[in-house]
Amino acid sequence: MRMYDIIDKKRLGNKLSKEEIAFFVNGYTEGSIPDYQASALLMAIAINGMDVEETTELTLLMAKSGEMLDLSVIKGVHVDKHSSGGVGDKTTLIIGPMVAALGIPVAKMSGRGLGHTGGTIDKLESIPGFNTSLSKETFFNNVNTLGLAVAGQTANLAPADKKLYALRDVTATVSSIPLIAASIMSKKLAAGADVIVLDVKTGSGAFMKTVDGAVELAHRMVDIGNNAGRKTFAIITDMNDPLGTAVGNALEVIEAIEALKGNGDAKLMEVVYTLASYMVFGAGTASSPEQARTMLEETIRSGKALETFAKFVKAQGGDDRFVFDTSLFKLGSVKEDLLSDTEGYITNILADEVGIASLILGGGREKKDDVIDPGVGIVIHKKTSDRVTVGEPIATLYANDTAKLEEAKKRLYGAFTFGSEKTIGYRTIYEIIR
Repeated sequence: MRMYDIIDKKRLGNKLSKEEIAFFVNGYTEGSIPDYQASALLMAIAINGMDVEETTELTLLMAKSGEMLDLSVIKGVHVDKHSSGGVGDKTTLIIGPMVAALGIPVAKMSGRGLGHTGGTIDKLESIPGFNTSLSKETFFNNVNTLGLAVAGQTANLAPADKKLYALRDVTATVSSIPLIAASIMSKKLAAGADVIVLDVKTGSGAFMKTVDGAVELAHRMVDIGNNAGRKTFAIITDMNDPLGTAVGNALEVIEAIEALKGNGDAKLMEVVYTLASYMVFGAGTASSPEQARTMLEETIRSGKALETFAKFVKAQGGDDRFVFDTSLFKLGSVKEDLLSDTEGYITNILADEVGIASLILGGGREKKDDVIDPGVGIVIHKKTSDRVTVGEPIATLYANDTAKLEEAKKRLYGAFTFGSEKTIGYRTIYEIIR
């Protein structure tokens, strides 16, 4: 078998066999296939696509290119949630304790963020002492005793994806739906969950800018998951506005804690409850998503979700005092309000611009080796369709560098659009794919 023939076959728009896909994935992971040939095939896939069978095979081979986590030592049905990324997305911090409080094990492997804000790992590490470098034994034991553990992804989890993503990033093939689906699902399958719930975001702050594109990606990932024997659901959620009110690592942890106390932003909680309901329903703990939601709401009212979060923080070395007193978090030394210079209504907030403003402050990474400042970020006080008056605070910025603050402030103000008439705003949930 020759790589040249595989490239040529896909260049002509033909379907690749399982053997040809295996030859490519195994050869590139081992280093016998050079970057220039792998790049050529990736571009041919980006142009001509892959069907569900091809994409599933690519995904499975990428998942099996490294360690496949065996969660059988964890009691119960194993559930996982994945977000396609966005601005202000702290849903894992809220969902994990809620679901675990219902006795459903949540064993989550998460990554660090590259972009507007940190990933789940970065957010959690803004809690002093919190440790995500857990041994397998500690990870499994924490899930069995507390119902919840979050650890950093191991270097050997889907290594084929790691190599291929780095190549896609420099060859303009990141946006290919089969390649996106294979990348996301290979890591989810390798992580070992029985039930996978996907949060596929759409809008200005999401990778998929259109609802149609998000739906297409979601269907492909659900097909892959189900074909691989995992019960898979996808929820298409809005990311035109930032999710919740906080953007920035410690600020998002504070907002998540407030949500667990019952003080969550309405749109944020709608996304949280929808995703978590399908995790609980998929695990078989509830007979319907509606029943699951009722059960989840009770974990907030009773305080069990907050209690679970505090125990989870302590078990992973974090200072659980911060859960009960969020004033202990060290936020940016410079705090400044962004004031409206207009009277009327907010007609739009560009989530991606808010994210870039947070990145400028130091809340995210442009390069993998960038150091995140956990205390900086933005709190938004006014959302789309809200009325504002001249001089009224619409957001607050937290910074540790005055030059960065001024640059971020200009960028943030440009994210807001004002008008004389009230707009309806965006839907929160666009579609649920079961």
